[in-house]
Amino acid sequence: MAELGEQLKGARLTTAEILYHMPDHPHLLQSFIWQFMDRAPRYPKLTEFLIFWQYNIDGPIHSVKVAGNRIIKPAELLHVGDAGYLH
Repeated sequence: MAELGEQLKGARLTTAEILYHMPDHPHLLQSFIWQFMDRAPRYPKLTEFLIFWQYNIDGPIHSVKVAGNRIIKPAELLHVGDAGYLH
């Protein structure tokens, strides 16, 4: 229920792709996917994770791509055209 409360307060499913330099081969990039419920536009949980990474993980971050989507949102109805009739 706590997660539902967070969603109602504006949290959304946030996915971040983190590209980082491999410690033993700094010319190679490795990808790491992070996913959590977070609040846009500041993303406090992602920011906290990136700070943790900076001080505790050997691979320096190259770039971060962030995507987010609300899980709870208004219903969307689309007209799909005539489906036909059966008698």
